[in-house]
Amino acid sequence: MVDSPRDWRHRKESPTTQRRRSSLAGSSAPRSDTCLIERVREHIPLIRSHAARGEQRRRVTAEVVEALSGTGIYRMNVPRHYGGYQSSLRTQIDVLSEVSVACGSAGYMAMIQTGTSFIAALFPDEAQDEIFSRPDARVSGTLIPGSRAVPVDGGYVVSGRSPFATGCQDADWHLLTALADTGDGPPETLWLAIPMTDLTVLDDWDVTGLTGSGSNTVVAQDVHVPAHRVLPVEPLLAGVFPSQRSGADPFYRMPVLLLFMVWLAGNALGLARAALTEFGQRIQQRGITYTFYEHQNEAAVTHLQFAEATMKVTSAELLTAGLVELVESKASSGEPYTTEERARIRAQGGYIARLCKEAADLVGSASGASSLHREVPIQRIVRDLNALNLHSFVNPTANLELYGRVLSGLDPRTPFL
Repeated sequence: MVDSPRDWRHRKESPTTQRRRSSLAGSSAPRSDTCLIERVREHIPLIRSHAARGEQRRRVTAEVVEALSGTGIYRMNVPRHYGGYQSSLRTQIDVLSEVSVACGSAGYMAMIQTGTSFIAALFPDEAQDEIFSRPDARVSGTLIPGSRAVPVDGGYVVSGRSPFATGCQDADWHLLTALADTGDGPPETLWLAIPMTDLTVLDDWDVTGLTGSGSNTVVAQDVHVPAHRVLPVEPLLAGVFPSQRSGADPFYRMPVLLLFMVWLAGNALGLARAALTEFGQRIQQRGITYTFYEHQNEAAVTHLQFAEATMKVTSAELLTAGLVELVESKASSGEPYTTEERARIRAQGGYIARLCKEAADLVGSASGASSLHREVPIQRIVRDLNALNLHSFVNPTANLELYGRVLSGLDPRTPFL
């Protein structure tokens, strides 16, 4: 039974939760990302065993959050001078994929929080000093501008609601998107770094896919945000941001919106690989009802389904490798992106998600009615991939249209490239 929507403030946590948060705050992951993938793999059995419970609770369990923190996964995009790793994109994809194989919601939450840490590293250095005072700090964020920011002396006062705040209940900071009245012309879109203790979380995440990601609504009520914790979004999309230290580092010159397409590929690939693994195990253990096949793995239709699904995942892996190579080579050379390249990355990322969904749909539909039981992972995988493909920034059809417009010599009609 799902609880009715309610809200709470982190400052009103129970003593048990406060002790757990204090314990996590004092934890310290290894100082290097060497063997990071191996460290994550050690926790795969735990993450997998908590997947159903996380879905039931509609948030990743505290045990999984603590285990991930201990591996150092949240340091992947934190600047090295704070104790972060600045991990290669290939490492990040492999790590996020491993987590997603075990639990799509945990992988998605990790993807959002590690990605949002990258954005935090673009804020003014004074804000970074606060956010990364602990390199394992978890940062959630939203891009939908559901709040209003009113200019005041020394900063802004923010109020409003921001939905889809993945992992906010287990975050230390939140990057809230708000619109600020400029007095002349359209409002300015801002990212504002706010401690989670200053925000309220509405328990309204009651969905059918990525259910355990805890993507609730975050509410700000007359929250004062000092000017050094503000990052204008439009200049950022043009490659201009206020951090002096990160601005000189090629790692942080990678376009953040294009990076999200790469990071999202890790989540999609992990889920699709898990679907193939689950299917490969199921066909050895069951027959096909109302046929003469006592073992599903002996049926020709199974061979076709399994092969096609595997080829879709392989194609998605190759497309992902191409994305990683392009983004990292641009960061290394400093060569600017063309509009066509940016649009292609959007389209390619969406197409990777589509291929992974199609692979999971294939083997999911071939898994029989018994796979409808909640304890069977493949039904959850299918729902998670469907949810990922519905994400407005991932949506394969919208991204293909965008790419097609550019190929046809038209304006892309979006600044989100």
